[in-house]
Amino acid sequence: MSLKALLVEDDNAIATVLTAGLEDEGFVVEATDSVAGRDAALAAGRHDVMLTDVMLADGDGIETLGKVREAYPDLPVIILSAQNTLDTAVRAVERGAFEYFPKPFDLDEVVRAARQAAEAGQGEGTQGETPEDLPLIGRSKAMQDVYRLITRVLHNDLTVLVLGESGTGKELVAEAIHELGKRKTGPFVAVNTAAIPRELIESELFGHEKGAFTGATARSIGKFEQANGGTLFLDEIGDMPAEAQTRLLRALQSGRIRRVGGNEEIAVDVRIVAATNRDLAPLIAEGTFREDLFYRLNVVPIKLPPLRDRDGDVGPLARHFLGLAAQEGLPARRLSAEAERLLAQQPWRGNVRELKNLVYRAALLAREDTIDTATVAGLFDDAPVKGMADDIGATIEAWLAAAGFSDGELYHGALSTLEPLILQHALKKTQGNQLKAAKILGINRNTLRAKLSAFRQA
Repeated sequence: MSLKALLVEDDNAIATVLTAGLEDEGFVVEATDSVAGRDAALAAGRHDVMLTDVMLADGDGIETLGKVREAYPDLPVIILSAQNTLDTAVRAVERGAFEYFPKPFDLDEVVRAARQAAEAGQGEGTQGETPEDLPLIGRSKAMQDVYRLITRVLHNDLTVLVLGESGTGKELVAEAIHELGKRKTGPFVAVNTAAIPRELIESELFGHEKGAFTGATARSIGKFEQANGGTLFLDEIGDMPAEAQTRLLRALQSGRIRRVGGNEEIAVDVRIVAATNRDLAPLIAEGTFREDLFYRLNVVPIKLPPLRDRDGDVGPLARHFLGLAAQEGLPARRLSAEAERLLAQQPWRGNVRELKNLVYRAALLAREDTIDTATVAGLFDDAPVKGMADDIGATIEAWLAAAGFSDGELYHGALSTLEPLILQHALKKTQGNQLKAAKILGINRNTLRAKLSAFRQA
């Protein structure tokens, strides 16, 4: 279904150019040249985005924006203005504009922003829907603020620091910045700095030369060089060792790196997106995180809200994950309205990641096509769902049959689906303590960290 844009512009030449650009992008455009025409068009039908000039013959587009936002809170609005002053930009943002473009503007940038705004407002979808191309879903006010920040960094190379609790989707933000931005044709390389042993992290980031240390039998290209021309995502940056922080700071300042054991300086062109679930201020105060590195990373901070603060987003997310689960071979399921309300009432300490894992379990264990409250309630109990012990073997056997793994893929396919759930269960029981989780699982802590890193990068 085509996206619909409302264009409010009294300059015929600009209106013509914008209409053509939006239509080329697949929009159906309704144009008017006045505040009165705008109000009539909004009352007559739904629009996915509105682009409006500021100075119109019968009113100020910014001053009347408040009424529009109040009447149509889900309608993203892009402001276009020849009054390209700081005051105009501030007024537009204060009144809830999705984006602000001073005239003359770049047509391609405006059209891209219009599509991003329209798609950001369409996160709800339908039961069991095919997942959207964009991984970030949600129509809550908290997520709309995140979307606005993302759109502001797409077409520049400013360093971004994504902050948020574990499981809120920090890597998804990094992926969105890359996939929607000017570096989308380049590589996206993600590295979890907390999952790499201290003695190997510099080699992982910057590479090493043959003979640089015991076991370095050949030259290795590091993550910086692998990401050249694209985006390097540094996850869990707050856990990076001090010695690696120093080399990272030097690389950010100079745009050049040196492999471990090498003498040659290598120019690299990467956009850095870093993330952490830790409060860096205490780490800076105690001297375990460099203050100058923090300022280098914290150029554009994006704070991801926890799921419990995202009013109205649990249902759309759960439906999205049911669609994903069905694509991955689990039974196609629906949520009853009561089950969805029960999900929305949960504290979600594990945030979106916890919700996803629970929805996958519900899709696997539900006995009917519609997931009811009893199934959902049972998943929150420490004890097994009533009756699960009796028929868990039959349930898994049915899932394996429905999954349709090709010959030779059954073992690895089933393991790759179930193993993340097992690891997540252990981490949940230990409140994220990897050492205790490894003991529960009966594996080495380094093995657990390597598996978690692999799953995050998969």
